[in-house]
Amino acid sequence: MKNKTVKPTRSQFNILRQICNLIPERQVSQIARQTGVEEQARTFRPWSHVVSLLQAQLTHSIGLNDVCDCLQLHSGPLSTIRGATAPSRNGLSNANRERSADMAEQLFWAVLNHLKTQSPGFAAGQRRGPAFRFKMPIHIIDTTVMELVANCMDWAKHRRRKAAAKTHMRLNFQNLLPEFVVVDTAAEHDNKRARELCAGLKSGEIALFDKGYIDFGHLLDLDRRGICWVTRAKENMDYTVVQKMPASKDAKILRDEVIVLNNEREAAPELMRRVVALVEVDGQEREMTFLTNNLKWSPRSVADLYRCRWDIEVFFKQIKQTLQLADFLGHNANAVRWQVWMALLTYVLLRYLSYLSKWGHSFTRLFTILRAALWEKYNLLDLLARYGTAGGSFRHLARPEQAYFGGF
Repeated sequence: MKNKTVKPTRSQFNILRQICNLIPERQVSQIARQTGVEEQARTFRPWSHVVSLLQAQLTHSIGLNDVCDCLQLHSGPLSTIRGATAPSRNGLSNANRERSADMAEQLFWAVLNHLKTQSPGFAAGQRRGPAFRFKMPIHIIDTTVMELVANCMDWAKHRRRKAAAKTHMRLNFQNLLPEFVVVDTAAEHDNKRARELCAGLKSGEIALFDKGYIDFGHLLDLDRRGICWVTRAKENMDYTVVQKMPASKDAKILRDEVIVLNNEREAAPELMRRVVALVEVDGQEREMTFLTNNLKWSPRSVADLYRCRWDIEVFFKQIKQTLQLADFLGHNANAVRWQVWMALLTYVLLRYLSYLSKWGHSFTRLFTILRAALWEKYNLLDLLARYGTAGGSFRHLARPEQAYFGGF
């Protein structure tokens, strides 16, 4: 006798409507009035604009025609989502170009704060990975570059014949949720944004970032504010060893020493700790040099903390490969910002669903199941419970070597 697959419980509402219902009912109209978008809208309302871009992310639409044709074919079910209407190609293009992307940014933070307030456990996250023994909040700071087409050369010129935009982010390591985001052109160096990204950190918290964000004046400021930080040392750093720390029993710790910079004119922490260790990357051991302002941690803790920083690189690869951040629906700066913020909003909504359903599989599988059933009238949480039963152990974030694809 063949095994019968038990289908999810039916619902009055389709999956897209249930996802959109996670956004507070009057939030979009309120923000549209505050940002002036409401005054620009005529037939294509701000709520319809938001739903259209959410649907574009959830279906991985590759162009304006893809989005508009799909929504017009489902105009009936679409109208049940608080009266949303399908856009024309020109209408959606004009909205992305002319309506301030500040609305999308404010909507993202408003919805994220609403979900955190509604479910404190979602905001709290959990201690995990190599840094499971650390109780204080850990923040990861990094950036990702999104390649754009030549049409963007006027505002996003990057190198000679390339255009690109950058997303700078501070990610909470415990809950894997963004805490600060800046969408900008790729021409500016990372360390120019370091102070802005770390402005909200509190005393006792930990910041992890790559050497591209090193600004010794900024590191001094973090030190004075009582914030612990870990980064990688630059190869050309000019320093003097003032103290050698006790030898570690760990054979993979090669050196552990306290240093000072030789350039007395440059503002920098008075003392810094330099740890050289062997770290496994892609199945091979590599020698890496770390810097920190904490003189009390074991050298192994310093190396383990920096390993946690790789989670944000996997986070960026994950949203690029799953959500739509490769084919942009518009090429001016405002349209790109709209799409980036809506991709981040989609990520947060899906992460919240994974929290509610206690999803034990990969983020990619969560996305593909919802994409396949987007217009079906199934109970959303029951759908995830039914299709989240395959055996095995899964991670929300894959390992860095598993998540790499050429071109990202």
